[in-house]
Parts: sequence; structure tokens; C-alpha cells
Amino acid sequence: MYIFLGNFSCLEICYVTTTVPNMLANFLSISKSISFVSCFVQFYFFFSFGCDEGFYLCIMAFDRYLAICRPLHYPRIMTKELCTGLAIFGWSCGLILFLTPVVVISQLPYCGPNIIDHFVCDPVPLMMLSCSEDTTTQLIYSVFNAIFMIVTFLFVLCSYALVILVVLRMPSAASKRKAFSTCASHLAVVVLFFGSVMVMYVNPGSEHPMKMQKIVTLFYSVITPLCNPLIYSLRNKEMMAALRKIFRIE
Repeated sequence: MYIFLGNFSCLEICYVTTTVPNMLANFLSISKSISFVSCFVQFYFFFSFGCDEGFYLCIMAFDRYLAICRPLHYPRIMTKELCTGLAIFGWSCGLILFLTPVVVISQLPYCGPNIIDHFVCDPVPLMMLSCSEDTTTQLIYSVFNAIFMIVTFLFVLCSYALVILVVLRMPSAASKRKAFSTCASHLAVVVLFFGSVMVMYVNPGSEHPMKMQKIVTLFYSVITPLCNPLIYSLRNKEMMAALRKIFRIE
């Protein structure tokens, strides 16, 4: 669990680093400009790492399933080789898969205006800048996002459905609490991640108000990564004791 959580934390650092430093620099800059190549490089890495996060949430759900539903077989199934393979898969999958939508969108005709009404190189405003409304590109991107989000989200849901069935059959109340405590932080992260992303990218051709697009993007690009360490830290006994001391909770 902690190996995957450590990789997930490093992935989130990379994910935030692709956009937040440039966004903060733009707040202090007068020109607020970015080159065409830099924009698509940011686009590629930001959404590749975001895609990797989705796969890592699936891997972590699978790990929880094995630990709770197959505890005696866990050391035999989750070998060092499988753990390493899953870690590599989680890092590489998004970087490979997201090449296609980035290349497709970069080939659209851009003849002006060249002003992105956003604080990141987001695919929706990028496609809006194209001289022609390419419904095929929008469809490809929409189908890609829908398949990725639905498959990964259903995998997580199925894993936790099996976990809940096993937990409910546990005779000990202490065992149930321990099992739910193990899963609660991961489930909270899953809801934050998939909830905000699905609002924006399952149907990029929809008429989301630009202000709403910025708010949702800010939520999953900054707020969610900020909350994730806090969510996982609440499982730490020393952290909980420190919080009780700060808020004077007995």
C-alpha cells in the first residue's frame, strides 16, 4: 500500500508542477504569453500525469481488494515483480495513451485569435481557437476520455463492491472499522478526482460557461492535489493527535 501511495505522491508532484509554476508566473507577468510548442508540451504532460493518476487509483483499489478479500494469498499474489510491474504500468500508460489526442488536436488549423481564455493549456479552449469546427477531433477526444474515465471508475467501483461485501461479513466490529479505515482515504481521493474530471471532459463539445471551466480546472489541478496529502495524513495517529491538540478536542 505504501509503495503505491509513495508513487502516487510523486506523480501528484509532477502533475502539479506542469501547470502551477507557469500559472503563478502569469499572475505576476504582464505579457502572460506561452509559445505554441510550450502550450502543447504543458497540455501533454498535465493530462498524461492526470491519466496516470486514474490508473494509479485503480492499482491502489486492486491492492486494497487483495489485502482485504484475499489476505492469506496477498504475499503470494502481490510479489515484488507484480508490484514493480504495476508501478511502471501506472507511470507509463498515460504518457503513451495521451500522445494520440495531443497529436490530433495539435494538427487542427490555428489561424487566430491566439488568446486562450484560461490559465492552463486546456483542450477545450484550444479546440475553440481552431479556425474550423472539427467535429471528428471533438468526437475522438470525447470517446477517449469517456472510455478512460468509465473503465477506470468502474474498475474502482467493482473492487470496492467486493471489498464491502467481504467487510459486511466480518464477525468482528473492530475488523470492520479497520477495513473501512483502510479504504476511506482512498475512496475520498477517488470521489474528488473522478467527480471533478467527469464534469469537464466526458463531453468537451458541451457549452460549459468559461468561468465554470476555470473553476472546475482549478479544483482538480490545484485543490484536489492539495487535499490528497491531508486526506491520507488523517490516517496517521500522530497527525490526529496533533490536530486534537490544536483544536483542543479531548
